[in-house]
Amino acid sequence: MKNIIQNINKAFDHRIRLGIMSVLMVNESADFSTLKELLGVTDGNLASHAKALESENYIVIEKQFIGKKPNTSYKATKSGREAFTAHIDALESLLRKS
Repeated sequence: MKNIIQNINKAFDHRIRLGIMSVLMVNESADFSTLKELLGVTDGNLASHAKALESENYIVIEKQFIGKKPNTSYKATKSGREAFTAHIDALESLLRKS
């Protein structure tokens, strides 16, 4: 049981971060507007939670211009995918033990 708890990652303890990673696990990337709409969050909430995941090196934030419009996109890193998978596996194990 202690091993399972150790694999629960505090970086994913908020529903918005969990949502960002869930979307990025099944998509190569997602842009700001898509994530905002899918997760039903404000600009500030999405930006701050994405920044937290970026600081853990779990996602990469890419900013560019498409035409004259700014575009921000997000991608999960290899270590982010591994950490998220371990987190979900730990949660599933914990639920099976209940």
